[in-house]
Amino acid sequence: MIQSAAYTAARGGDAAGMRELTSEAAAIARELGTAAVLRDHGGGFSPTTVQFHLVSAENSAGDLSAALAAAKAVAPGSLPSTERRARYYTDIATAFARWNRRDDCIRALLAAEHHAPEETHARPAVKSLVSGRTTTELRGLAARVGVLA
Repeated sequence: MIQSAAYTAARGGDAAGMRELTSEAAAIARELGTAAVLRDHGGGFSPTTVQFHLVSAENSAGDLSAALAAAKAVAPGSLPSTERRARYYTDIATAFARWNRRDDCIRALLAAEHHAPEETHARPAVKSLVSGRTTTELRGLAARVGVLA
């Protein structure tokens, strides 16, 4: 609930509130420890998933450097589901795209597809990122997600 509230704060432009709520969630996760990973619709609650949510929240708040810094603290293989791994790489790709770092964006999109192809192909954010792009690197992905005939 705290992580959802933090994301909502970020979407509403309240970066300070988002960070305060995320800090609260991180403290709870640390207190519970790694032995007490709670399951919520397949995602879990742990220090790793709190950090994962911070990536999305910082991205939504518009702080791209903070989003990428938060992403560096997450080992994608430690995320508890394929959906979360796809979201992780998609969030990174989105931050790079917004920063006009094309090559980094492409690498993140292809990593998302490598780790979670079905999830990646179904994500509207991925379709948006590759729609209208004609680069050689993205042409195949664009076809696989259905935005290139």
